[in-house]
Amino acid sequence: MKKREIFQDLAPLLWNAYGTIAALLQEIVSIYPFLSPPTLSPGASNRVCNALALLQCVASHPDTRILFLNAHIPLYLYPFLNTTSKTKPFEYLRLTSLGVIGALVKVDDTEVISFLLQTEIIPLCLRTMEMGSELSKTVATFIVQKILLDDVGLRYICATAERFYAVGQVLGSMVTSLAEQPSTRLLKHIIRCYLRLSEHPRACGSLNNCLPNMLKDGSFNNYIDDPTTRHWLQQLLHNVGGINRVANLQGGLDHIIGS
Repeated sequence: MKKREIFQDLAPLLWNAYGTIAALLQEIVSIYPFLSPPTLSPGASNRVCNALALLQCVASHPDTRILFLNAHIPLYLYPFLNTTSKTKPFEYLRLTSLGVIGALVKVDDTEVISFLLQTEIIPLCLRTMEMGSELSKTVATFIVQKILLDDVGLRYICATAERFYAVGQVLGSMVTSLAEQPSTRLLKHIIRCYLRLSEHPRACGSLNNCLPNMLKDGSFNNYIDDPTTRHWLQQLLHNVGGINRVANLQGGLDHIIGS
């Protein structure tokens, strides 16, 4: 386990070794009975997280990524993401599971995004973004960000008002929370999500009404020392402000024509 980074071809070895993936999945399935009610011990959590770390190798390797998806292995992790206990064994389990999904989306691949969108990944990530630790929230937000950055993902989330507002509401509540407990890393991913949403015409119009004021009034200026994040925020405000300018122009034209 500790030397997995040394072996570049560990993922193909794991995948092709007879019974290895089945054994790792058995480790995962074996703790399902301890998820509800939440009775997972630290030792059991640690053992499963070691198995998940090996699966993350498989998920991130170009030769095994699609095989990993075609076997629907990510679905075995979803019961862990559906837990709500905030004890360390469960938090560690959620974080490591998110790491596997994060490894999948890290490489820009529409096939990966299309697969995930057929599952419950968005609601599961939103749940973690609401109640997880700072690190879990950051990884879950990164996953949503990567889904949004793919055109298929952006269209999916903006296809219905219900999906858009589900994402927007969670992002908004996270911004409010960051005012009390700032995290520059988490804020960066939130701003990037908003910026991507603002690139969709209908979503941009909605952001005009629901973008948190704290992103508009400079509340986070002291926490944004990264030039890239600062640029993203400026571009976001420009995009949303453009909707205002068009609306004002249209209103002025209507007034002139009406008179």
